[in-house]
Amino acid sequence: MNKRILKNDFLQIEYLTDWMRVVGLSLTGKPNLMADVTSQPPTPTPYGDYLFIGGHRLWHAPEDLPRSYIPDNETSITELPDGVILESKTEPGTGIRKQIEIRLAADKPSVTLTHTLINDGMWAVELAPWAITQLRLGGTAILPMPVGNSDAAGLLHNRQLSLWPYTHMNDPRMKWDDKFILFKADALPPFKVGYFNPHGWLAYWLDGVLFRKTFDAYADLPYPDNNCNAEMYCGERFVELESLAPLLPLDPGDSTTHTEKWDLFTGLDVMPQEVRIALG
Repeated sequence: MNKRILKNDFLQIEYLTDWMRVVGLSLTGKPNLMADVTSQPPTPTPYGDYLFIGGHRLWHAPEDLPRSYIPDNETSITELPDGVILESKTEPGTGIRKQIEIRLAADKPSVTLTHTLINDGMWAVELAPWAITQLRLGGTAILPMPVGNSDAAGLLHNRQLSLWPYTHMNDPRMKWDDKFILFKADALPPFKVGYFNPHGWLAYWLDGVLFRKTFDAYADLPYPDNNCNAEMYCGERFVELESLAPLLPLDPGDSTTHTEKWDLFTGLDVMPQEVRIALG
C-alpha cells in the first residue's frame, strides 16, 4: 500500500494512492489517531475481497452485503494546491462512483472533506453518502444529544435511538446522560448506536487530543437506519464515528455530496463542563 502525506504547520494527513482511504490524522508531534486494521480478515464478495485497512472511508447507506463491500482499490489521484481528490472507479453492480476531496486549512489544525457519490448507471439509486472514520481504541466517544422539548407543551418525543442486534443496553462502557452519550472505547463485545443528531458534530478524546467532525443536519429530510444521521460503532480493533447525509434517490448522471469538517484540539478546556467532569 502506497502512502502520501498532506500537512500544514499544525497537522498531518496520510492517504493511500491504491485504495480509497485516509489512513493517518495527527497533530504535529502527536501519534496517529486513526486505527490500523490491516490484520482484519477481508470480506469476500462477488466483486473481490473488501479490505477494511483502517482510517477514513466513504460508503453509501443503507448497509448491505455485497453492495456496501465492493472493493475500492482502483483509485485515481488529483493533486490540489491545498489538498487532493481521491476517486474510485465506477462500482460494478451499483454504477456508483465515489470521490473524497481533502483540503487543509492554512492557519489551523482543520481539514475539510467533501464526499461525493456519482450515479454512472442507467437507473435511479436510493442511497445516502456515509462517511466513516475508524479511530484507535482507548479513548472516549462524545455524542451530543437533543435537548429541550420538541413542542411547546413537551408532549412529543425529541430523542430516538437505533440499536443493533449485538448492542447491550447495560454495556458498562456506555454512560447515558441527558446532554451527551459518552462511550469508553475498549475492546469488549461489539456495540453500535445511531440517532438523529441536530447538533451536527461527533467527537473523540484520545491521548490528550480531541477530534471533532462536524456536518450538516437536515431535520426535514429522511435518513437511513430509522432516521440516523450519526452513528457510532465499537469493535475489537477500532471505534467508528459515522455521519450520514439524507437518504434520497440519485438519478443517472446526478451526484450528491456530504461534507465533514475535522478539527483537532488539545486541552480539556475545549470541551463542555459536563464532558470534562465525566472524563475526569
